[in-house]
Amino acid sequence: MRLFLASYRFGDHQDRFLELAGTPGKVAVIANAADAWPPAARESAAVSDCAPLRKLGFQPSEVDLRDYVDRTDALAATLAEFPVVWVRGGNTFVLRAQCARSGTDRVLRDRLADDSLVYAGYSAGACLLTPSLHGIEAADDPDEVLPTCGIEPIWDGLGLVDRAIVPHWNSVIDTDNASRTIVDRYLADDTPHWALTDHQAIVVNGESVQRL
Repeated sequence: MRLFLASYRFGDHQDRFLELAGTPGKVAVIANAADAWPPAARESAAVSDCAPLRKLGFQPSEVDLRDYVDRTDALAATLAEFPVVWVRGGNTFVLRAQCARSGTDRVLRDRLADDSLVYAGYSAGACLLTPSLHGIEAADDPDEVLPTCGIEPIWDGLGLVDRAIVPHWNSVIDTDNASRTIVDRYLADDTPHWALTDHQAIVVNGESVQRL
């Protein structure tokens, strides 16, 4: 299993992302964490994540999970064309719901298990892979899920890493200091977690797990 999980894009570890991904090629960009945003803002978010990937020589294409609701086989066929998936930030609960509706959670688990895919995600895209989303509501509003996705919020993550991730630790973009609220809760509950600054990342490569 190969994972690159960051607080904000590559952080300071673009080189490690490139090591995992190998020769630049096609990459699927998943921007569904932004589905609750106004359409123009969502489109801008998706486009903004393609630019740094193109700079590195990748050919990014958005795969919109809303096009694959109840069409898991079609999604699997589409993602089979991509050796790398890039999952941007936004609302973790909205992203989790869209993954469930489309079967993305099952497709990702299968592809990661057979090591045919590199998963790169930041902020919500990193939190998605944790055991539980409890605590993240201090930063992301679960009430956006029902009007956006038509289902109730899902509180379990994909469980592909063994602890919670708190992005934007001591970050200028964390204007509400939500990361501190989340960390305080995890410390009180003895919840294992990684608090990541916007410079940091978690890299999983087989049995190796590194916090950079």
